[in-house]
Amino acid sequence: MVNTVGVKNVLDLAKIHGAKILITSTSEVYGEPLVHPQPEEYYGNVNLVGVRSCYDESKRMAETFFYEYRKEFKVNTKIVRLFNTYGPYMDEKDGRVISNFFSKIQHNEPLVVHGDGSSTRSFCYVSDTIDGIIKMMNSDEKGPINIGNPYCEFKIIDLVKLLKKLTGKKLEVKYLDDTENDPKIRKPVIDKAMKRLKWEPKIELEEGLRRMYAHIKKTY
Repeated sequence: MVNTVGVKNVLDLAKIHGAKILITSTSEVYGEPLVHPQPEEYYGNVNLVGVRSCYDESKRMAETFFYEYRKEFKVNTKIVRLFNTYGPYMDEKDGRVISNFFSKIQHNEPLVVHGDGSSTRSFCYVSDTIDGIIKMMNSDEKGPINIGNPYCEFKIIDLVKLLKKLTGKKLEVKYLDDTENDPKIRKPVIDKAMKRLKWEPKIELEEGLRRMYAHIKKTY
């Protein structure tokens, strides 16, 4: 409802006030991709009636709303697709893999991995993501444009190994069944962002995790 009715309500406000408006869409619009890495031109492979469909499809519909309001009402809309942003101040219960892992580490609980840990994600540090969003807002681009870090595609099990190194702790891993329709691979093509926005991520995963862990030790 937030990604559909909520988006329409905000677009109506933007229309009334002549506001420029950006939506942070998601790599989940690509679903379980049959194309790797994922360019903006890829239409995705999304199950319409699965456990992840509510989120995936509502984000796709939100992008359609943004497109239609630009076409029909000349609203200055912009679309970026974020790939796994992480960093300090994340809610430890927000459901994302890095914050989940850090929460488990701080509470001395096993890290939960779905499947065998071979699924990949591309992690983009929050300051890089924000920089990309600001450059998008200051540009004439309408999108969609991928904002993510193609240099930080990691297997989940390799993320666990990196966290062991950073924390110096012996981490126990609990393996569960795969989540239905959970993407096995994730990596953005960022050619458009690099060319049109002059944007490129700078923070490597190990450095980003180190910064995040320093903050978490004070807060979780």
